[in-house]
Amino acid sequence: MTEIVTEQAPQRAVLVALDTGEYDVETAFAELRELAKTAGAETVAELCQKRDTPSAATCIGSGRAEELRDLCEQTEAEIVIVDRELTATQQRNLEDIVGKPIIDRTTLILDIFAARARSAEGRIQVELAQLQYRLPRLAGQGAALSRLGGGIGTRGPGETKLESDKRHIRRRISALKEQLAEVEKRRENLKDHRKKTGVSTVALVGYTNAGKSTLLNYLTDAGVLAEDMLFATLDPVSRGLKLPDGRQVLLIDTVGFVRRLPHHLVNAFRSTLEEAVEADVILNVCDAASDEAAEHFAVTKALLEELGCGDKPMIAVLNKCDKALPPYPHTDAQTVCISAKTGEGVDTLLEAVAAALPPDRRRVTLLLPFKEGALAGRCRKDGAVESEEYVAEGLRMTVTLGNPLLDLVEPYIVEE
Repeated sequence: MTEIVTEQAPQRAVLVALDTGEYDVETAFAELRELAKTAGAETVAELCQKRDTPSAATCIGSGRAEELRDLCEQTEAEIVIVDRELTATQQRNLEDIVGKPIIDRTTLILDIFAARARSAEGRIQVELAQLQYRLPRLAGQGAALSRLGGGIGTRGPGETKLESDKRHIRRRISALKEQLAEVEKRRENLKDHRKKTGVSTVALVGYTNAGKSTLLNYLTDAGVLAEDMLFATLDPVSRGLKLPDGRQVLLIDTVGFVRRLPHHLVNAFRSTLEEAVEADVILNVCDAASDEAAEHFAVTKALLEELGCGDKPMIAVLNKCDKALPPYPHTDAQTVCISAKTGEGVDTLLEAVAAALPPDRRRVTLLLPFKEGALAGRCRKDGAVESEEYVAEGLRMTVTLGNPLLDLVEPYIVEE
């Protein structure tokens, strides 16, 4: 018997924003539309309320909430997404007035993370972030906790546990923290091993959907998911990369950033984001074709500074230059323009990375005896060979090598 798989239709969503003057509402709506689309929602209407401060009861005010109810009826909306964090009281009151499920921006992002997480660590981090966010909101949510139907805001491993009491949820949080500590311990051991073996790391960071995974795939044939959607990459991916000077580095793709990234996520994913903290060079990848490229660069840089790696060597990588026309956005860091899709500018980027790494390599000319064929092979593999020729005494080779190999070839150096 053949199993018939039906694709779930997108949920019809109304987006709501509160304009208090803190940020540009049009930009916020554009990003919320993309977040909603990534989560599986179709935006059918948008509603904006201008207020000096949010209403303590309903966030947007009772009158506007009644307009929202009518808008949902007219558009046959199934869900309402609010572009800010809501208190339990605001969420409950809005649901009572509107009669539809109400989720806030943080819940939406957590939902996307729940759908994207693949590794054990990623799933632990998502569940931990969900529970820590929802725990203080349990009081007064009442029937909302029993909503176990499918849809945005209900995915992830934490939903059934929300029916339990706070004590059970706190026990679950403690257990998750212990599991995460074990995972982080293994990650620390890997970092120590990298340091002992002298492997340099280069981290790809940047705004979500800037093309980091596409760049990783182009450079390393990693084969990771690279789609035109937010948070296509959640779990960090590491691949080896050989630079023009022969150095082997580890290139690491990290989770993308967004404006107003909830602190719950920054804290929960700190171990993942620390790949950037530990990196020797950071590539801040921006979408040069976006009107918001300069702001995206600034958002990422601010988050990196918050994580404690603002002083790391950083290269601004303006990606998608095949779609963008000069002048390109200004950044306050060394800038390289590339297209990860076509490969344009990638050679210049690799040279910039090599120059930014600590100077632990030298260009030398060697005269290797014929019996040192294995050493010559290592020089070819781990170094950048400029020229080589066989002479009467052996193999004459001009090559750029790192410190470990330089120690081995020291007796055979004839010229630097």
